[in-house]
Amino acid sequence: MLFNSFTFFVFFVIVFFVYWFPLKLSTKGQNIFLLISSYVFYAWWDWRFLGLIILSTLVDYFVGIFLSNESKENKRKVLLGLSIVFNLGLLCYFKYYNFFIENWIYAWQSVGIKSNITSLNIILPVGISFYTFQTMSYTIDVYRNKIKNSNSLINFATFVAFFPQLVAGPIERASHLLPQFSIKRVFDYKNTVSGIYLIVWGLLKKIVIADTCATYVNVIFDDYNNMNTLSLLLGAVYFAFQIYGDFSGYSDIAIGVSRLLGFDIMQNFNKPYFSRNIGEFWRRWHISLSTWFRDYLYIPLGGSKGKFTLKVRNVFVIFLVSGFWHGANWTFIFWGFLNALYFLPLLMFNKNRKYLDTASISFNKTGIVNFLNIIATFSLVVFAWVFFRSKTITIAFSYLNRLFTDLNFSFQYLSIERYSIEIVILIMLFVLVEWYSKSQEHPFIGKFKSIYLTITIFLIIILGVYSDHSDFIYFQF
Repeated sequence: MLFNSFTFFVFFVIVFFVYWFPLKLSTKGQNIFLLISSYVFYAWWDWRFLGLIILSTLVDYFVGIFLSNESKENKRKVLLGLSIVFNLGLLCYFKYYNFFIENWIYAWQSVGIKSNITSLNIILPVGISFYTFQTMSYTIDVYRNKIKNSNSLINFATFVAFFPQLVAGPIERASHLLPQFSIKRVFDYKNTVSGIYLIVWGLLKKIVIADTCATYVNVIFDDYNNMNTLSLLLGAVYFAFQIYGDFSGYSDIAIGVSRLLGFDIMQNFNKPYFSRNIGEFWRRWHISLSTWFRDYLYIPLGGSKGKFTLKVRNVFVIFLVSGFWHGANWTFIFWGFLNALYFLPLLMFNKNRKYLDTASISFNKTGIVNFLNIIATFSLVVFAWVFFRSKTITIAFSYLNRLFTDLNFSFQYLSIERYSIEIVILIMLFVLVEWYSKSQEHPFIGKFKSIYLTITIFLIIILGVYSDHSDFIYFQF
């Protein structure tokens, strides 16, 4: 059930009215209804995998109870290990089994030995990378005594399966979202309006920006051998805006839908393409995952403390694991490796926490430096996105080789129905609007916000790409 589908619109309208009217006086009733709705939402994809969410919920719920009732450290470690092994076991089997098997077979074949092991036809359950990390963070925090275990199975199950952010995040922390299921929610007009604004802005990002860019990205990447430098450059830039519009659009809709139900979930994107170095980029891109790896992997490894060699190791571990989290392909691992390389100079010169404010551009030295740094950082990010988008590392290098050696900057005719020059103008306007609202959640601010909203809805209707197959990119992760 896609956020950008009529089916979801009908589903949510029903959920919204039942939730706020017949059930408004019963928090428990609202939670039970949300849980049932969330299971229906997930089962819409494939009901067979609903059992995985329920099993993961039960395991971590009871592990949390046992952790709170156990005082012996060795037994608590065993309980935590059970949760981690179970969740990572699910993830490894469904997401990485074939990757490891295929590489095992290839490794033996490279030395002339044939292996009888075969890969399996495994379907990847939607959202498994997100909800397993969400439940793992719960048991880790209970183990660390940062939060108390949940005493309500209904509340915990609803926290795990909460449909707005179930299949593509943000990856919520139990310390933030779980307590919200225990308190009475009151309908708030301001929250409702801000939620609607976020939904509209998220839809524009997805079906106008991302899906329009996708039509060009697919044509260019699929036929890169016949593309010139300008087309390949545009293809890489288009993909940068496709993945940003797609994923941040999903996050905006998820946050907006949650607000309409009286919940606050964390911001997942904060204008990442206005970053002035790669450290700032990763503080603004997929924030829920970046902070998850920071808190549960990077800091436990030692973080930025200790010897420089250990710092370098920790940086490469977190970026390589982050790349691997995105998919069972060497392209994602190499993408993570590239970002680690980008980050190293900042670590060496202690500049990784340099930019903690919002960038500004003006006609002075600081403004010009900011502008140049933004362009340089965006260029590095776009370069790395080529590996993320390509099917193999070989294809990515071939793409880049042709990009830097063809040196033909003429416009090519692309046999697709959408416009060409107009998309460049559309992206430029989108960037200007993002810059105008860079300190806000959305551009619907000021005395002309109603006009901005009307124009946005008009653009969604006129320029939106409406397709039954326009899934969100991060559903595959």
